[in-house]
Amino acid sequence: MTRHHHHGRGRAMFARVMLACALLGTGATAALADTGITRVQTPGGEVYADQRGMTLYTFDKDSAGTSNCDGDCAVKWPPLMAPEGATAEGSFAPIARSDGSMQWAMDGKPLYTWAEDTAPGETTGDGVGGVWHVAK
Repeated sequence: MTRHHHHGRGRAMFARVMLACALLGTGATAALADTGITRVQTPGGEVYADQRGMTLYTFDKDSAGTSNCDGDCAVKWPPLMAPEGATAEGSFAPIARSDGSMQWAMDGKPLYTWAEDTAPGETTGDGVGGVWHVAK
């Protein structure tokens, strides 16, 4: 009886250790808790990315805390949307878009993905029009 009981305890401990490893071993990217924003390695160095590993960009025509990318622009450069009730975390804070939805910004610069990046770590939007830049 005691041997069986001990075995059960060992199995539970093993499960807890495996769970801890699974939670800790989320890959090389550590997400900021609420934002989902991660760091990914690209040929040009480390950049910020969304929770899917897609590179984030900033737009020179935005002003601090204000996105000037709507309509067709937002189709090509999808805003990194923030959930309802999101709060600031470090350099990242939600800003209100013109339609009232919320978007993540880094140091006041709204963040976007680029529709033509098809795989995590791609940075094909860097330098587009001279006004789009990877978020570092």
